[in-house]
Parts: sequence; structure tokens; C-alpha cells
Amino acid sequence: GLGLIVLGHGSLVLGAIVHGSVLRHVAGASRAITPEYAVANVVSVGSGLLSIAVGIVAILVSHNLSRAALHWTLLSVSLLNCLLATACSVGLALAIALTVHSRGTRLVMGCNSSALPADARAAIVTNDCPFNTTRIYDTALALWFPSMMLAAAEAVLSGRCCLVALIFRGIGPCARSYGKDQV
Repeated sequence: GLGLIVLGHGSLVLGAIVHGSVLRHVAGASRAITPEYAVANVVSVGSGLLSIAVGIVAILVSHNLSRAALHWTLLSVSLLNCLLATACSVGLALAIALTVHSRGTRLVMGCNSSALPADARAAIVTNDCPFNTTRIYDTALALWFPSMMLAAAEAVLSGRCCLVALIFRGIGPCARSYGKDQV
């Protein structure tokens, strides 16, 4: 539970930093940002919030082992978070792959400058594009990699919480070896 709370806060903070330092500049006044970046960021923040909730429910279950309602709650929110965190990892991997493959040009599409180079790593600042494209490209990649790793760890820990909830309810392969009298 504590691990999920810490990972959830990390994902939440990284998602907010990506939005504040990268996507805010890229979207600009025209809001011509490609949807995969916005969706990956929103799913990352949502996964972080849900991970915090799963961590809190897991801690509550550990203190109230006999409450069946908490077992079912842990099962449902941990399964949902496992799926959401997995989708987040895949979405962030897609965003990283698209950014690296296009050399950052898809990331700075909202900048309507004809002077944009073919490679976003070439620093350019114009009146149409008031931000440094190199800083946006490097910052996005530097924040997406740890965010993707945190989302993968959230998925694993949520899967473990889901398995524990199944065992507590007597469902699954490990449930027979873990007797009800041990609870």
C-alpha cells in the first residue's frame, strides 16, 4: 500500500511537470497539440491518483482483514488501476517512440513557424515559435522515461494487490493453501 502511494505521488508530480513545462508551451494559443501527448499525460495523472487510492485501500484491508467489502473494493480498484497503469505505460512508450521517430517535429507541431528545422533538436526561436525546441524535446523525453517506469511499477503492484484480494476471498490457485483460519 505504501509503495503504491509513493509511486502514485511520483506519477502525479511527473505528469504535472510534463504538462507545465512541455505541453503548455507546445499547445500555445492555437492548441494544435497532437492528441497522443495530451492523452498520455491525462492517463498518467489519472493512474497516479488511482494508485494513491489503491494504496489507501490496501492499507485499510491490512488493518481490517475480516471485512469482505474492503476485499471486493481492493479487488475492483486494483484491477482498474492495473489496466489503467498498463495503458499509461503503453501510451507513454508510444509518445516516446513517436517523438524519437519524428525527431521531435510531431511534438512541436503547434508551432506554426515556417522556419522550423526538420530536427527539433536544432535550437530555433522565432516570433511564431517563442520557445526553444531543444529544451522542449529533451525535457519531454527526460520526464517520460521515468514516468513510464513508474506506471509499469504501479501496474505490477496493483496486480499484486488484485491477487491478494482474490486470495482473501478464496478465489484462485493460492486460495486453498491460504486457509481462512489464518486470516
